[in-house]
Amino acid sequence: MNTKQLLEDLTQLAVPRHSKWDPLGLMSVRIYVKDRLSSYGDVVEHKFREGSEEGVNYILKFHGQNPKLDPLIIGAHYDGPIKSPGADDNASGLAALFSLAEHWTVNSHVRPIWLVAFDQEEWGLLGSKALSRELKEAGQKLKLMISLEMLAFTSEKQDYPLAAMKKLFGDKGDFIALVANTGCALMLPKLSSSMGRYVPTKVLPVPLKGDVLADVRLSDHSPFWDQGYNAMMITDTSFLRNPHYHEPTDTVETLDLAFFYKVVEGLVESLSRI
Repeated sequence: MNTKQLLEDLTQLAVPRHSKWDPLGLMSVRIYVKDRLSSYGDVVEHKFREGSEEGVNYILKFHGQNPKLDPLIIGAHYDGPIKSPGADDNASGLAALFSLAEHWTVNSHVRPIWLVAFDQEEWGLLGSKALSRELKEAGQKLKLMISLEMLAFTSEKQDYPLAAMKKLFGDKGDFIALVANTGCALMLPKLSSSMGRYVPTKVLPVPLKGDVLADVRLSDHSPFWDQGYNAMMITDTSFLRNPHYHEPTDTVETLDLAFFYKVVEGLVESLSRI
């Protein structure tokens, strides 16, 4: 794992980058994302329009050792919140995505891998809505979709959407959460065990597409739930832990880089086993 490159990616990506409030920042990040992914292979530009909004997802595909197997999609959004550098949200997820690309360029996965840098997550999950709908309409099967959503913040304090969850998961924000629909239940123990060798890892199976707990739908996995796919969010729990969420203070300096590097190591090993 190249920690120097991870830090460089975090630094380059952590700039205000919103389609309405910081379009120049978003344009510069688009160029950076496309260049970084293109260094590992041919990148598909998936342009979309949702209502009056438009954007572009960048997709890098690895064929895998057995191209007939259903693909694994791993995504992270590259747009940012309004007037925030978005270091944790979501430069961290995107930097991890690039690290996975580097790994699978050298170490072929058994199944096809599609790495997706999603656009317009902060503006209504538009990029993932467009892609998930098009895949469903095309009859494309998937093994699993994973959204990497904020991976680099730890805290002595951890909140939850339900008070009872504190008794189950603890009051310290030092873990990574795997938030998945119930169709993923059989995959969760293996993933959790593998990730747990690197960082404390908690699992949360979610019924009914997360409709009864809105907080668990706030990333690019939920449109895939809505289209009937198995999908999972891997996260440091976002605003339930990070006080800099969507604030100008969400900078690289606030991140726990040692934790983040361990998360990326865990992702490389764990996702290679799916």
